[in-house]
Amino acid sequence: MSPLILLLGIAGVSAGVVHYAPSSSNINNLTFALNGTGRPGIFNSSVTPDKEYGIYNWCNMPHVRTKEYKTPSRDFELQFVEVIQRHHKRTPYSSNTFFKENFGWNCVGSGPVAGLASSERVLSLLQWQAAAPPANPFTTLVGPGFPGSTCQFPSITTEGLVDSLTHGTDLRQVYAKRLNLHDKFDPSVAHIRVTNNVITSQVASGLLRGLFPASNQVAVEVQSSSFDSLEPAYPCSRANTLRNGFTTGNSGQVWQQHLTEAAPLYARLDTVSGIAKDDSGGWHVSFDHYYDNMSAKQCHGKALPCSVNDTSLCISQADADTVYRLGSWEYSYLFRDAPDSAAYSAVRYGAFALELKSHLTDVMQGKSKLRYIHNVAHDGSVAPLLGLLQIDVMVWPGMGSEVVFELYKNTRSKQFFIRVLWSGQPMKTSTPLGTLDMVKVEDFFAYIDSMVGSGPELVNACSS
Repeated sequence: MSPLILLLGIAGVSAGVVHYAPSSSNINNLTFALNGTGRPGIFNSSVTPDKEYGIYNWCNMPHVRTKEYKTPSRDFELQFVEVIQRHHKRTPYSSNTFFKENFGWNCVGSGPVAGLASSERVLSLLQWQAAAPPANPFTTLVGPGFPGSTCQFPSITTEGLVDSLTHGTDLRQVYAKRLNLHDKFDPSVAHIRVTNNVITSQVASGLLRGLFPASNQVAVEVQSSSFDSLEPAYPCSRANTLRNGFTTGNSGQVWQQHLTEAAPLYARLDTVSGIAKDDSGGWHVSFDHYYDNMSAKQCHGKALPCSVNDTSLCISQADADTVYRLGSWEYSYLFRDAPDSAAYSAVRYGAFALELKSHLTDVMQGKSKLRYIHNVAHDGSVAPLLGLLQIDVMVWPGMGSEVVFELYKNTRSKQFFIRVLWSGQPMKTSTPLGTLDMVKVEDFFAYIDSMVGSGPELVNACSS
């Protein structure tokens, strides 16, 4: 047994999950988040110049593509790849459109497909088209805050669909020959999985056209919303207890401090939006709602919000940038900086980690012929995965963020190794595993075991 396996095994059994603090940066520096300048990356375009590719782009995060991909030495043969990504850019969620605005979102031609498929009959292809007829008196009371919109909220936009297609095409250019993937989707060698949220299926429709261009109809996997490990949606009261503890509970002083110090910013935002300081919709427990509302606009070239009562009163770019910095700080705190963040991520996303481990094990043991799995998920999926792996510098996973697990076999020693890519490059962690670049699979599994344990142990931990 290697020293690393022994170290991690003992730590997991005797001391629980070990939290390895992330590196210090402007991302997790609260003073900079509150009082600094600029945005933590690109927030106004899906396009990243080639010479800058790899930098943070909230609208369209960097992913694996041929220009930046580093092929290992010939001693390593790629056996299997599993990808998990966040969906691509979209409208805001309806919960983030509470305040009224003076323009709409256009989703004509890009609404979700909502029909059924049949192997026995040719059926019409149905597409949702949002409607808010003026004769319905409730549309102005409980409808979205964007007048004249033709979108369900949320919905992947036309631009987000284009990004999805490009993403799939880029992945195909890297992995099709390496894994012998044909133009037509073959469920015996590839699986595609989505969550119960329709926007992941919207993204999958574009992604699959790029990945398997000869396929017109593909069955994608989805787990029940009562135990979905991808979203995640399985019951885990322990995760809620841990998160509440370091946000609103006895260990939540740092979280409460950032909200207190941001009070002047909130006041300016609320003056424009009309949101009450003591609202019950969650606008003041984090910057999630304001962040989502403004970043969705800016990614699609729309103006920042202005007051419908005073159109000269608008949210400034400087305040929007501060919201973006604070949102990044919040995600770093929730998933990496808080001492209990590692334990929280482990139970919150442990089920997915166990499924990943089983996929890798089955391939290594010859029980599975799968060569490629692709999961389309959410920021609430990618973030706890990054927290579980204890990435060295945490960010809020932007649109299209991906983590890629590559399984290799050394043709000489016959040993298996794993490489984990984040934004297209080997992921740097704060753990003893260091950078996840050709790590022995036994060491990687030992780390997962130390964080999650077995299936029954995870269930017990979630209910404790």
